[in-house]
Amino acid sequence: MTIEILQTHPLLASCEAALAERYTVHKLHEQSDKAAWLAQNGARIRAHAGSGVQADLMDKLPKLEIIASFGVGYDNIDTAAAKARNIRVTNTPDVLNDAVAELTIGLMIALARRIPQADRFVREGKWPHGNFPLLSELTGKTVGILGLGRIGKEIATRAQAMKMRVVYCGRHRQPTVPYTYYDDLETMSRDSDWLVVIAPGGKGTEGIVSRKVLEALGPKGMLVNVARGTLIDEAAMVEMLQSGTLGGAALDVFEKEPKVPQALLGLDNVVLSPHQGSATHQTRDAMGALLVANLEKHFAGEPLISAVV
Repeated sequence: MTIEILQTHPLLASCEAALAERYTVHKLHEQSDKAAWLAQNGARIRAHAGSGVQADLMDKLPKLEIIASFGVGYDNIDTAAAKARNIRVTNTPDVLNDAVAELTIGLMIALARRIPQADRFVREGKWPHGNFPLLSELTGKTVGILGLGRIGKEIATRAQAMKMRVVYCGRHRQPTVPYTYYDDLETMSRDSDWLVVIAPGGKGTEGIVSRKVLEALGPKGMLVNVARGTLIDEAAMVEMLQSGTLGGAALDVFEKEPKVPQALLGLDNVVLSPHQGSATHQTRDAMGALLVANLEKHFAGEPLISAVV
């Protein structure tokens, strides 16, 4: 009998094709009456492919065995509820490390040199009337990384290639890495020119980049967020960017994305990106392949490749 799995939102085309080759796939997001469909069919579903799964959906899928998430972050899955119901959860780590690290450095250079603004300066015909202002560079600066995990380490390696000094803050010191450790984020921010946020999302890190942390970074400090918008006190950040008490920000994520604070759109000391850290063909294809591989391992009774729960 074919294994039946559920999607609740669209996935990458290559991933959907691979799932369709192996399983009977039901797409809840295409149903006009989702509640009625779940009441009639939920008991047949053994797996969920995607993310954003909470306890109420799990309750409607009594035979659910595994949630194979598309993405490295899993803060939008109720992992405690999954564990209580003996539902396995997997994610797609490692395959996106390089893509996110590349974008991070790209955002840093774009902010330091105001590349989007310089492009607009040329396109609007302003160059003949005067030169673009002098700015700064990464060379010789200190970058503090909040969250020295897989992606954080790739960012650190690339930052060193840019001749930056790397320091980091996390829950624990990592004795095998050659960077200075801080156990206090505010202190690290005070000692850094750049603060890169790449820690996991979730309730444990909500608002961790507080107003005090931003004040410690200061009017010459640069903030980069490629993690989750919820990690930063967004209102305080916007206010400080407007007043100049925070030097600048390069943001790939936002608290209520795709909604972006209107005030950010008119600021020249920010670079904005539409949550595209892993948005390359090769990375997204690899993420989809890993999602499918985790499902295959589960239904073959073999160890999961990247288990979260």
